[in-house]
Amino acid sequence: MKETIVVTGALGGSGSWIVDHLRHDADVVAVDLTLPEDQDVEGVDFRAVDLTEQGQVFETILDADPTAVVHFGNIPHEEDHAGGHVYENNTMGTFHTLEAAGRAGAKVVWASSETVYGTHWPEPKLPEYLPLDEEHPVAPWNGYETSKLSGEAAAERVSNKYNVPVASIRPSWIQYPGDYVVTPFREQFSFETASRFGNFWSYIDIRDIVGVVTAALESDFTGHEVFNAFGPDNFLGVPTADAIEAGFGSLPETCELSGEESAFSTEKARTVLGWEPTHSWRDAEDEHIAGPSFV
Repeated sequence: MKETIVVTGALGGSGSWIVDHLRHDADVVAVDLTLPEDQDVEGVDFRAVDLTEQGQVFETILDADPTAVVHFGNIPHEEDHAGGHVYENNTMGTFHTLEAAGRAGAKVVWASSETVYGTHWPEPKLPEYLPLDEEHPVAPWNGYETSKLSGEAAAERVSNKYNVPVASIRPSWIQYPGDYVVTPFREQFSFETASRFGNFWSYIDIRDIVGVVTAALESDFTGHEVFNAFGPDNFLGVPTADAIEAGFGSLPETCELSGEESAFSTEKARTVLGWEPTHSWRDAEDEHIAGPSFV
């Protein structure tokens, strides 16, 4: 008998790829605010749910009786929403979803964000050390980032109260094969005109997001754990430390970066989950891979 997994944000960029991957081995309850035009997708039961409404969330998740809940159903930025609305929506949606998962005794994997490190500051600062790992101090700037830290606190609470494993994934800027929006930034980059770039020219391919979510679902970790999820390199094609020094004017005293490796460490995910990023912009930028058919 297949296990049941609830995925929120199921019609979003990341959620749809996660649903499309998981549906081959599990029965997926795919949750979003609206339903897709094509609901005839094998292995998927689509549900229209407002995650800020506790009753809807509890009924959907508890009735599904899932073994796991994958929560990607948040407003992903403040570009076209007021910061307060983003904070309220994401905080309440995450609290209700994780609470329902805990009551169902389900493992949780959910999307926090790289931005908790302070990547959206108007004038980003150098980190205390490089590469940044999960122990580095956080420095939220806007409502979106603060909502992600609120979600991590909710994750800690749910794990403590219900004794379920919860993975808070901090993904980088997610890119899609054949549609890498970081390309113009690389093409315009030069050491002479470089300025501060909040996430140090980091990214992650959507297929590596699917990979880290799958690894977290399959891993036997306990409690609440936070994991960085970044691509294997920067997207510039130059040494990472050189780019940071050019853009920021200096480097932190402790800098252990080698070549083009990401400024953010994924060693914890490798050690605990057995996951490593495998997709580089060098190949993925021009790949043409069809995404999920239902979006």
